[in-house]
Amino acid sequence: MARLVWDRYINTNSIAVDATCGNGNDTLYLAQRVRHVYGFDIQKQAIENTGELLKQHQLDNCTLICDGHENIDKYISEPIDLAVYNLGYLPKGDKSITTTANGTISSLEKVLGMLNINGLVSLTLYWGHPEGREEREKVLEYVRTLDSSRFHVLYMQLINQENTPPELLFITRKKKDVI
Repeated sequence: MARLVWDRYINTNSIAVDATCGNGNDTLYLAQRVRHVYGFDIQKQAIENTGELLKQHQLDNCTLICDGHENIDKYISEPIDLAVYNLGYLPKGDKSITTTANGTISSLEKVLGMLNINGLVSLTLYWGHPEGREEREKVLEYVRTLDSSRFHVLYMQLINQENTPPELLFITRKKKDVI
């Protein structure tokens, strides 16, 4: 579902951010469709997995960064069209290493300032673990406070699934900030 939405916001000239590379599947998907992808992950193994996947597909339009997405402003100075987050932990990885509410909100504050008008932020909330529950709650609380004259926020839930299914959150930027 998320990728169907992403495709409406990107083209071959777009700049995208994969804020949580994981095993590289979303980074690969984006790299096949946009001009450049910045990929972040705090785990060296995730960056290596992503790099290997991109190499297998002969793609070199990505900058992979082994750092937390909350430090995005240290690495990117250009406007972005799409930012993608998969919150939680690395699939098949160390489940004690997770994204956190504070890190994600800090990153979102920066990304929203870098987002082009009509750009999109996409978050998949995996909340079937204690840190994920707290992160989900705080992220939802944060996005509810976003200025509705500047941003649209859409929240999607699977209502017929059991066991805390992932939820989607989309944020689009409507207009430029007035200074």
